[in-house]
Amino acid sequence: MDTPIIWFAAITILWTGYFVLEGFDFGVGALAGRLSRSDDERSRLLSTILPIWDGNEVWLITAIGAMFAAFPAWYAGLLSGFYPLFLVALLALIVRAIGLEYRAKRPESHWRRACDLAITAGSIAAPLTWGLILTAMFHGVPLNTDGHVTAGLADLVHPFTIAGAVTVALLFIGHGAAFLTLKTSGHLRDRAHTAARAILPVTAASATAFVVWTYLTRHTTLSTIFSIVMVAALALAPLALWRHRDGWAFAATTTGTAAFTATLFTATYPMAIPSITADVGLTLADAAASPYTLGIMSIAALIFLPLIGAYQAWTYWVFRKRVLSPPS
Repeated sequence: MDTPIIWFAAITILWTGYFVLEGFDFGVGALAGRLSRSDDERSRLLSTILPIWDGNEVWLITAIGAMFAAFPAWYAGLLSGFYPLFLVALLALIVRAIGLEYRAKRPESHWRRACDLAITAGSIAAPLTWGLILTAMFHGVPLNTDGHVTAGLADLVHPFTIAGAVTVALLFIGHGAAFLTLKTSGHLRDRAHTAARAILPVTAASATAFVVWTYLTRHTTLSTIFSIVMVAALALAPLALWRHRDGWAFAATTTGTAAFTATLFTATYPMAIPSITADVGLTLADAAASPYTLGIMSIAALIFLPLIGAYQAWTYWVFRKRVLSPPS
């Protein structure tokens, strides 16, 4: 197998890992205000992600770093051509991080409310923006003869990408609700169950409709397989919840989120960024770094990525227990 294909697969896995892991903590941030009845309850809900949310963002840093090194033209085209959306995503992540990090620093109610607003706003704005970016890249954008992205805001925000943004936001919120059923107890768990049972059917319907739209737009054999896996997984998640199989429900939303992301990446192969102004877009072969660079990167990845994965797995294991509900 060619090294660029290996690194395309690696980057797809990294972005998928980011959306799966950061997806549920975005969902928790979006739901915490709705599921809590007091400041203490909100603190307990947020404590389910406080030990792990910043570690989840390492997947984003690694994914973008891998794109920069392995496919510099893809990295340059995506970050420069999609600059307004990446700026919004970055601001949303910063606002959310401030809320999470500083909420417990002061006891005043107005301070806590401001931080809660930052957490909620960032946890909703970031998934919407990532959805716009991912689906705009899949759909295709204007490219000039040199393969440089020349997209304006109207090329990035249109009915297809808006539908994709809403689907990603619903997917993350449903994923977060399923996570909370695993991580809470008592009346907090009951509320998480109620929310998950209400959200997940809507999530499944929205994601199914959107992948049908993507299939009609662009598809490969592999993306079709991922689409079928996603639809099946998201259909099973509500059924698992009704049977109070919280672990199976979370596994289903995890599989659905991963399959959704993989669908969009694999549907464009062998393109890195499809063009809507020419027959051929920016291909992975044209965007790839030199074989020597990819070879050095492969050695480094084989050494360090297993260590990073092992450390994060250990973190999840340490903080695996449920959060207790406060007394009624």
